[in-house]
Amino acid sequence: MIASDFFSLPQSLAAFAAYFPGDVAPWEWLKRIGPALAAYKFEAALPARPAGVHIEGFVCIHPTVKLPPYATIIGPAWIGEGTEIRPGAFIRGNVIVGANCVLGNACEFKNCLLMDGAQVPHFSYVGDSILGNGAHFGAGVICSNLRLDQKLITVRTPETVHETGLRKFGAIVGDRAEVGCNAVLNPGTVLGPRALVMPTVAFSGYLPAATIAKSRGGVTLLPRRD
Repeated sequence: MIASDFFSLPQSLAAFAAYFPGDVAPWEWLKRIGPALAAYKFEAALPARPAGVHIEGFVCIHPTVKLPPYATIIGPAWIGEGTEIRPGAFIRGNVIVGANCVLGNACEFKNCLLMDGAQVPHFSYVGDSILGNGAHFGAGVICSNLRLDQKLITVRTPETVHETGLRKFGAIVGDRAEVGCNAVLNPGTVLGPRALVMPTVAFSGYLPAATIAKSRGGVTLLPRRD
């Protein structure tokens, strides 16, 4: 299980390519978000912003980013071109966002990487997680990133159990994967490309590419046909 099985780092994030190789486990990328931002040369200038947008720390915002009337952005953070930040968004450190993403209203982002076209439009928490190109969250999706017993997080696949060495790890979401409204991705969830988690499901573990997790007294795996 390697990162290139789930997503390809887009050209918009080429400045960080050295930190995100495709031949390592995808959760290893979580450990590299902070170092990638620490090595980036931030410029002092920022685009004009509404008075209600609070920014502190090292932050890079592309001039084409659409800023809302109010939001909080705490660096280090890097926001790519064409991205839309909606009212009440809370970006609180170690966040890298590619081109044409949506960081939605009343959503919180922390230690995460969003690739081109990722959409998190409404009322979600994305912490210690990676969203692939074109990944989409319905309203209210939560990436739970800490076990109740606070032990290190493992990833279970049909073949083996992977030790991540991480105490905080939300989700790995492959290219064009989708998660329905009010679903919860439990710590260490890994979704393959084009995987789909149905609304209100609390999903744990590994969901293969182009597969649907559907709740009917449990979780049933179905092939995605679209």
